[in-house]
Amino acid sequence: MINFLFVFGAVMTAPNSAERKACWDARDHLWKCLDDNDDNVASCQRFQSEFEAKCPAQWVKYFTKRRDFLKYKEKMQTEGFAPAEGPQGAS
Repeated sequence: MINFLFVFGAVMTAPNSAERKACWDARDHLWKCLDDNDDNVASCQRFQSEFEAKCPAQWVKYFTKRRDFLKYKEKMQTEGFAPAEGPQGAS
């Protein structure tokens, strides 16, 4: 295994193929659960725990931000952008 990072005295190794697949599968199960339950995290706690257990912490952070971005992008594409009304200037 290739050592790719040295942090706080601990050597972290890159996940191997089986570990990456397990992480991606856990992510996909969590995202499906969230989609099926209108993003109700409480309904998907089992999948969230599995996701966090099978993926490196940095990957969990990345995938969580990625899902938020993809949801935002989808909303912008379907609903469009509506600028907020700012303060009205006195004329």
